[in-house]
Amino acid sequence: MENYFILNKETGKLELHFEKEAYQALTDAQKKEIKSNFLWGRNSGCWISRAKWPNTGYAERCAASLGLENAGETGERMSYAEQMERKAERAERRADRYEDRADAHEASAERLQKPINDMRGDIAFFTQPNINSAGGRAFTRRREKMFASFERGFDEFRKSEYWQGRAATARRTAEQKELKDRAFLDRRIRERESDIRKLQRSIQQYENELETAEGERAENIQKNLDRWLDMLEVKLDELGFYQDCLDAVGGIAFSRDNVKPGYLVRIRRYGVVEVLSVGPKNFKAKDYGWPMQYAEILEIVKAQEPKPQAHPFTVGEEFTCTRWNPSLGKHGDTEKITACIIRATDKSVTLQVGEEKPFVRKPYQVKWNNEDGRKWGLQVTDWRDGTVYKLADDPNGTEEKPLSLAEFAAQHGEA
Repeated sequence: MENYFILNKETGKLELHFEKEAYQALTDAQKKEIKSNFLWGRNSGCWISRAKWPNTGYAERCAASLGLENAGETGERMSYAEQMERKAERAERRADRYEDRADAHEASAERLQKPINDMRGDIAFFTQPNINSAGGRAFTRRREKMFASFERGFDEFRKSEYWQGRAATARRTAEQKELKDRAFLDRRIRERESDIRKLQRSIQQYENELETAEGERAENIQKNLDRWLDMLEVKLDELGFYQDCLDAVGGIAFSRDNVKPGYLVRIRRYGVVEVLSVGPKNFKAKDYGWPMQYAEILEIVKAQEPKPQAHPFTVGEEFTCTRWNPSLGKHGDTEKITACIIRATDKSVTLQVGEEKPFVRKPYQVKWNNEDGRKWGLQVTDWRDGTVYKLADDPNGTEEKPLSLAEFAAQHGEA
């Protein structure tokens, strides 16, 4: 085959191989489509897809539409650790090239601005007026060229700054600092575990369909099944790599076993935060409405658990509310009832309406419009006035009441 496409398993890219005459015979639209999906590789002498496997489906369809033959695969797939190592090495070489370009532009800028810099302190050079004589015109032209060269030097400095930025980005890629970040590794592990679960479900579905499929349909299912199995192998390899990296940095030291609500913990992004609730994988912090990872915790600043606050509802209190009674009238109606608390514990109260069967309700702290934390709610019925509110007498156990004017004067010996 002289005109074909092939999947290079070592790079994960699709390669288009043309004869020169075959490529020149393509239409402008076909060439445009190739350039939108492939890049020309000078070293390999072929068109290389922008996308990597398994995202090369569109590139494969593009190659097939050009009439190229499928030559299958070549090379051996690299492990994910080898891919990351190669990525770091290439980024390192790229950073060196960018730094060389930055140094070259900086040297060029200094050379262009040297004539003007050498004239610093010579006031006459900069203040000399234009004299309409042979010598005067020659001096003016020379000075204008020096100023133009000085301006071009600024462009060179800007180019040097641009390449320095590119070099810094490549250097960060080469250093792979994210592989030492527990939170980053934990997120990548969760993503790979989710991908693996989805692939396993798809593989099981294809295997079940393959048992009853025949002919061309069976061939298509087997093709998809092989593709999914390859993807599963890749994801398992990536999962193992990130797990090894997490083990290398000491794993995750914190979990719901040693982090409790009320603890003060330090997080890199937000500093010290208070833990509100903990779950199997994440926790929530006060003043932040989204879950956070245990891997983000740097240290426990203070291991304190909040003291549970007692609700203010006591035995003997009565509440008059509205409730719906379906036995009233043809379709039911509302009625006023009086519920009395007959029993109270630290977490719940038992109410009773007349001689009816008692029912249990759990008081809760109101989350809105409750800055001092003293407001409690109790839902007696489901009607719009069925929730009653009450302020706790003293949430901290030592309530301080404001002094009257007479008490203040007595304490301070004033009339």
